[in-house]
Amino acid sequence: MTTLIIGAHGHVGQHIVKQLAATGEKVYAGIRSATQSDTITALGGQPRIVDLMGTPEAMVPAMAGVDTVVFSAGSGGSTGDDMTLNIDLDGAIKSMIATEQAGIKKFIIVSALGTDDRAFWEKSGIRPYYVAKYYADQWLQHRTNLDYTIVRPGILTNDAPTGKITLDPDNSDIKSISREDVAATVVAVVQHPLPKQTIALVTGDTAITDAINA
Repeated sequence: MTTLIIGAHGHVGQHIVKQLAATGEKVYAGIRSATQSDTITALGGQPRIVDLMGTPEAMVPAMAGVDTVVFSAGSGGSTGDDMTLNIDLDGAIKSMIATEQAGIKKFIIVSALGTDDRAFWEKSGIRPYYVAKYYADQWLQHRTNLDYTIVRPGILTNDAPTGKITLDPDNSDIKSISREDVAATVVAVVQHPLPKQTIALVTGDTAITDAINA
């Protein structure tokens, strides 16, 4: 099985590359610049350039030989709303289009808990981020024929991983989860697909593999 991680140089993306490569799977790491290659190689991934500001057609060659595409890219908190739209929304949708053009069916996207709760957007302080995530998820669900899984983690932290999660938590109380545990969940979904499903997750009491396989 071969997986392409788009946004592989990001915080969650690097953990996904490292953890998935450690299982013996072949991992292609989609990065925006060759200057990021050394980091990716050290994690066990094979770098491929994926320009989220380009066209879907230009992304297709990076998907050669790939079974599953994971979209874990994000513009980051230091950029403006324009880059949120360019990366988190348009970049995600172009990745979906390219995945279908490449003849790949499996697509996993890292979204965010609260994405489907407009009331939460208003009090989050980062409404444009949630708008972008919401409409990217909507496109994936209703405008593609991909066997998708939408992974919606709670507030991301750099805490040590627990290896345990709770699925489908109450959106009214957005809890946190470590980036490493999010990555481990994505790895579990790559290996045990959940087609046409959306999973919300926070730190919890159930082993990740047990939660995914339940």
